[in-house]
Amino acid sequence: MSAAPAEFDASPLRAGSPEHKQLLARFFFATHLEYDPERIAWPELSAAELKRLAALPFWQEAVSTENVTAHTVTAAAALESDPQLRRAIELQGFEEQRHARLLAALTAHYHIPITFPAPYQPRNLESDFLFAGFGECFDSFFALGLFALARESGFFPAALVALFDPVMDEEVRHILFFVNWVKARRVALPRWKRPAFRLRCAWIIVKQIAARVRTARSLGGVPPASGENFTLTAHQDIAASVTLHGLLARCLLENDRRMARYDARLLRPRLVPDIARALYRILPHSL
Repeated sequence: MSAAPAEFDASPLRAGSPEHKQLLARFFFATHLEYDPERIAWPELSAAELKRLAALPFWQEAVSTENVTAHTVTAAAALESDPQLRRAIELQGFEEQRHARLLAALTAHYHIPITFPAPYQPRNLESDFLFAGFGECFDSFFALGLFALARESGFFPAALVALFDPVMDEEVRHILFFVNWVKARRVALPRWKRPAFRLRCAWIIVKQIAARVRTARSLGGVPPASGENFTLTAHQDIAASVTLHGLLARCLLENDRRMARYDARLLRPRLVPDIARALYRILPHSL
């Protein structure tokens, strides 16, 4: 699996304009990767490597999250009237489903016990899509840092890391598409409807932040009762010597590095990196 080379210029675009929407769809199609999770040749692991992999506590939560996201995104294509953007959301739904298949293939191959949930049925297409998208903005940001820590620490074998590196790029593409889609969606609304849309997005973001705050408060204390927000605590399992302060620094570096591969005219996610930068400045290095 390999990413397509980025080709772009720095010409400014008005968010929500036909040119912006065309660029958004074109970027997403051009950077799509072809691979089949069921045909992956999984590397052989030593007994110690297999034990470390199977002992990670977040497999069940990862499977559940991908199940919700995949079915939500797939259904959300019906929200979009622009045919190119609708096709792009359908493609993202396919990629999210493929992530679920990838986890199924990995856990089956390495005999990691997982219970696969029933397909998620969205209750409100737009609200569920917004909730999944903003949640992915948080989770993918932290996943980038965790993946870098796992790669650098040797926690995972190099062959396994190489297989999942393109998946990290897919996550970056997804949140890049999402933040641009949200802006285009808002601009397309009549002016009198835009404040309500902003408020709905803000409320969803507040709920996502509150969930992460609950998880952060558990660091160093009693862990959450569920696997909620596993990307925020997994550094304790992958690199026990890394503090939350160090994790934030690694996430910021990886976010900037991977985002730089894509067209500079597309809007970048700002909320989660800005929160991370603020926390990085105020948290003690020992935390």
